[in-house]
Formats: sequence, structure tokens, C-alpha cells
Amino acid sequence: MAKTDTAKSASQVKSSAAKTDEKAAKKVDTKKTDVKSSADQVKELQKQIADLKKQLDDKDNQYLRAEAEIQNMTKRFNKERAQLAKYDGQDLATSILPVLDNLKRALAIEVTDENGAQLKKGIQMVHDHLEHALKEHSITEIEALNKPFDPTTQQAVQTVAASGDQKKDTVVKVLQAGYQMKDRVLRPAMVVVAQ
Repeated sequence: MAKTDTAKSASQVKSSAAKTDEKAAKKVDTKKTDVKSSADQVKELQKQIADLKKQLDDKDNQYLRAEAEIQNMTKRFNKERAQLAKYDGQDLATSILPVLDNLKRALAIEVTDENGAQLKKGIQMVHDHLEHALKEHSITEIEALNKPFDPTTQQAVQTVAASGDQKKDTVVKVLQAGYQMKDRVLRPAMVVVAQ
């Protein structure tokens, strides 16, 4: 019986060893599969990380471009606002200039009686007050008489031959005064130029 028991034990040991070998082989296969799937997962995660980094870089670039555009828009807006403030009232000033011209024409008329002199004095006061108000807003008359002709501030409506001590291309007569607001011409001076 001892032989039978030993034989059974040996066969059980063999069977048990075979089962252990199978289990070990399965574990190795499972570990290989796990290692392969873990390596695949790592590669997939690295790919996702790279994609996310690329997306982050793209968003950073978009943000920087948007930030730069906002700064440029702000600068343009501030510049335009400064220009508007600088030349505020330009349209009003341009529409007042014909009134000033008419006051100058009225002052050029010779008067012979007391009533005319009083009226002319009143017109002179209005003229002076209007000129003062324009100067307060940096609106000044363009000095042209006996100055070299400047096409940026003057418009030649007639030319005459230079006579005496007149220099060529010099303004000899102002037909209508020109005005400028700061550095911007509101209306060019209408002039006669010596040739």
C-alpha cells in the first residue's frame, strides 16, 4: 500500500507541478500581456500629453495675438480720440469764417456820417470779439501778404508780373484770408502771386 500511496503521491506531485507550471506560464503570459498593454497605455498617454501640449501652445499663441490686437485697438482709439479732441469745433469754425469775411468787408466800407461811424465801431467790436474767440480755440489767420507762396496754405487765383522790389513767387495781394486750426488748414488763403 505504501507503494500505491507513493505512486499516487508522485503522480499528484507531477500533476500539481504541471498545474503550477501552467499557472506560472499563464502568469508570465498575463504579465507579458499586461506589460504590452501597459506600454501601449503609456504610449497613448504620451500621445495625449503631446496633443494637449500642442493645444495649449496654440491657445497661448491665440491669447497673445488677441492681447496684441486689443493693445493696438486701444492705441488707435486713444490716437483717434486725441485727434478728435485736438480738432474739436473744426466744423463750427469753418462755418463761422464767412461771417468773419463779411465783417471785414463791412469794415472796409468808407463812412461819411456820424451814424455810419457808430455802426462801423459796433461792427469793429463784433469783429474783434469774434477773432479773439477764434484765437482762444487756436484758430488763426494764415499770414500770406508779402510772404513766399505756400501751396499747402494758399491758393493762387491770379498771377501778376513782378514789379519793383517784389520777388518772384511772392504773395502780393490777399483776396480772401485763410485760416488754420493748430496745424490743420481750415481754409486756404486766396492770393495773387507775383511771377
